[in-house]
Amino acid sequence: MSLRWAGVWRATALGLLALAGAAQAEDAPPQISLPPVGLRAQDLAVVINEADPASVETGEYYASRRGIAPERVIRVSFPPGRAVMALEDFEHVQQVLRDTVPPQVQAYALAWTLPYRVDCMSVTSAFAFGHDRAYCATGCQVTKSSPYFDSASNAPHQDHGLRPAMLLAGNGVADVKALIDRGLRSDNQWPAGTGYLLNTTDKRRNVRAETYNQARRKLIGGYRVERVDADALEDKNDVMFLFTGVQHVKGLRSNRYLDGAVADHLTSLGGMLTDSPQTSALEWLTAGATGSYGNTVEPCNYLAKFPDVAVVMGRYLGGETLIEAYWKSVRMPGQGVFIGDPLARPFGGVRFARKGRQQLVQTHLMRPGRYLLQAAGTSIGPFRTVGQLQVLGYGAYDLGLPGDPRVFYRVIAQP
Repeated sequence: MSLRWAGVWRATALGLLALAGAAQAEDAPPQISLPPVGLRAQDLAVVINEADPASVETGEYYASRRGIAPERVIRVSFPPGRAVMALEDFEHVQQVLRDTVPPQVQAYALAWTLPYRVDCMSVTSAFAFGHDRAYCATGCQVTKSSPYFDSASNAPHQDHGLRPAMLLAGNGVADVKALIDRGLRSDNQWPAGTGYLLNTTDKRRNVRAETYNQARRKLIGGYRVERVDADALEDKNDVMFLFTGVQHVKGLRSNRYLDGAVADHLTSLGGMLTDSPQTSALEWLTAGATGSYGNTVEPCNYLAKFPDVAVVMGRYLGGETLIEAYWKSVRMPGQGVFIGDPLARPFGGVRFARKGRQQLVQTHLMRPGRYLLQAAGTSIGPFRTVGQLQVLGYGAYDLGLPGDPRVFYRVIAQP
C-alpha cells in the first residue's frame, strides 16, 4: 500500500513552485535530486578465497554481474572447507586487506559459505570489526554493541570505522549464482508482498513477538504486515519478510519468496550454516530468500543479538541495501553471521508519472523526518527553498512537481 502525500506537498509548496516556472513540458520528467540512500557497487569489495574453486567462481560471477571494479576484487588464500577460520589465517587475510582495499570501500561481500566463524566471532563481524573479544561472549553475557546499529550513515567505514560484511553463501555454486541473480532481479522492483511476523508457542525463542506491535505501527500504511499466531508459515506466495522464533522451521520451502525477500528465525545456532543441530539460516536461501541471519555461537535469547524486525523492514523499505538494513538491525552482531546478496535493493530507485498536468516523482527514499524542497535554474544552483514537509512513515511517496524541464529541484533533509 502506497502512502501518498502529493496533496500535502501541493498544499505547502505548489504555489511557491509556480514562481520558478515557465511553461510546463508535457513529456520531460522533472529534474530532481533526492537525499542519498544506499550503498552502491563502487562502495563494495568482493573478497575471494583463491584456495577454494567455488569461492573463485561465485566471487567472479558476483563481481561481473554487479559491475564491481577489478581493484575492488580482493584475492586472499586460506584453507577452505572449514567451519572455523584459524585466528592466524584471519590475521594474514586482514593484513592483505589493509594493504590492498581502497579507502573508499565501505563494505565486503565474502565469496564463500565456509568458514562462518573466526574464533569466537562470526566471520562477518570479524571482517567488519577486526578480531575483538569484546564482541564475544561465553554463556549468557552481553557483548560490545555496534556503532552502526540503526545509524543514518551511508558510509559505515567513513563514519564508524567498520566495513559490514555479508557471505555469498549457498549449498553449492549453482545455489549461490541463483541467489546473486535473485538479488539483481530485485533491484528497484518495489515488490508488493507481505511481511509475516510469527508468534510461536516456543517461549524461549518467541521473544521478538513482544516487538511486533511496535513494528506494525511503525510500518502501518507503508507495507502489508501480518502477525500470524502459528509455529509455521506454509503455502504463502507473497513472502517479502518472514520472522519467527523456533528451533526447527517447518514448511519454509512450501512458500514463495519474492526476489529480495528477507527471512530468519531466532534460535541459538542458526548461523552454523552447514552443521547446525537446528535449522540453518542457509535453508532460507535454499528456499528462495535473498537474505538471512543466524548466530554461530550460543547467544542466549538476548533480543539485541538478533535482528530488530522494525529496523530491518523500515530501512529496507526505505531504499537501503540488504547489507545496510540487516546490519543496522542488530545491536550486538559479534556472534551472528549475515548471508545473502549485500547489494539487493528492492525498494530503491525513482519513477516518474503524470497526473493531469502535474508531474509525479515516485520513490521510497523518504525516511520519516522533515524535508525542504529547493529549486534552481541550473543543477549547481543557487537553490532557494520553495516548500517543506514532514514525512511521518514509510512507503511509496508521490511528490507533486510542476515538471518544468528548465527547473532543477532537490529535496534535502532538515537537521
